[in-house]
Amino acid sequence: MGNDGEGIGKYQGYTLFVKNALVGDTVRVRAMKCKKSYGYARLMEIIEPSPYRVEPRCGIASRCGGCTLQHLDYNEQLRRKQKKVADCIERLGGVTEGYTLYPIIGMETPYYYRNKAQFPVRKKDGKLSIGFYAGGSHSVIDTDNCSIQAKVNEDIIRCIRSFLEEENISIYDEETHEGLVRHILTRVGFVTGEIMICLVINGKDLPHKEKLIKSLTDIPGMASISLNINKEKTNVILGDKIKPLWREPYITDYIGEVKFRISPLSFYQVNPVQTRVLYEKALEFAGLKGDETVWDLYCGIGTISLFLAAQAKKVYGVEIIPQAIEDAKENARLNGIENAEFFVGAAEEVLPEKYREEKIYADVIVVDPPRKGCEESLLDTIVRMEPKRVVYVSCDPATLGRDIRYLGSRGYELKKIQAVDQFPHTGHVETVVLLSHKDADVLLV
Repeated sequence: MGNDGEGIGKYQGYTLFVKNALVGDTVRVRAMKCKKSYGYARLMEIIEPSPYRVEPRCGIASRCGGCTLQHLDYNEQLRRKQKKVADCIERLGGVTEGYTLYPIIGMETPYYYRNKAQFPVRKKDGKLSIGFYAGGSHSVIDTDNCSIQAKVNEDIIRCIRSFLEEENISIYDEETHEGLVRHILTRVGFVTGEIMICLVINGKDLPHKEKLIKSLTDIPGMASISLNINKEKTNVILGDKIKPLWREPYITDYIGEVKFRISPLSFYQVNPVQTRVLYEKALEFAGLKGDETVWDLYCGIGTISLFLAAQAKKVYGVEIIPQAIEDAKENARLNGIENAEFFVGAAEEVLPEKYREEKIYADVIVVDPPRKGCEESLLDTIVRMEPKRVVYVSCDPATLGRDIRYLGSRGYELKKIQAVDQFPHTGHVETVVLLSHKDADVLLV
């Protein structure tokens, strides 16, 4: 199986990637795009199903671009993700022994786990469509429900759909750049129960908004209704300007004991249940005793930083997005945390500069980079700073393996690996690892 959950099969020695095909399936396919040594095919018929094949809970799972693995038994999903992590550590990281690989942590109920949804809104041949993009396209599959989003979204979308149709509100057209409503963004606080609605519009205001507000505020938990102004010819969903319509343009929620303020523009992990599992594991691996200085690189709105601050002497967070740093500072204030300080900038620029000019140091460094992993300049600075421990949180086992190899060749030993299923029914897996400096007196081994 491929990184996105597609089946990889061979026909007379020729490799084909087939969406919705599973290991163990015998299938008839139609070749759609062929290159010299591999191609892409469409699943036409399942001649003999895989023993791991199950009936998807969602009726549009085979067409939607969101869930790529709903047709695969969940225990088998977990097994394959664990194997993917182990293979990348061994093959790309070059490490075959000396570490503990813990069993992957899955979800007890791997449905309705997402606290954020973005629904594109389109109109074709006079018919309104609100739902999700079909895989690999910008065609919108019309639906009110989703098996991995918060259930309350069904009520929200039905409410907004009725308003748009009854008031004949114009809908955005990607080709002509005309029309008003582009997307609907929802966020739900899983602990607080607070709900946020944000309509993304190609204009300055929403006609008849009072009627929509009255309808939406009948939904229990409604806490924030706003507009996001995006007049650009772009595939980027959100613009920079938020216009509040009802109450404040944010909600609050908790991960563990830490409270977060979340706006439409905030980066916030979409699976709060597994995020808590992931961050508590990162905190455990950090092995803090209370007198350490910790650097949290790619800190976002300070989620991991504030977890670390409860057990560290001082935490420094670095993030390239200015709004995220403002959110991080506000979240520290909300929680009365005074031992966390945040810097705006690229981690691969800020850390080397601080080390070079201010001779900063760290007992522990935590990194949570994007899919591309860490820049070599950042890894080089980490090596020169010689922290006792490096805790690496990864969303891509391949780049994790690559970076482990780099750190391993420069004095750091891989000690612990924990995979966490942050995104059930997709091919993605989160991993947190502990690397210890070979010369450090480390208790957590």
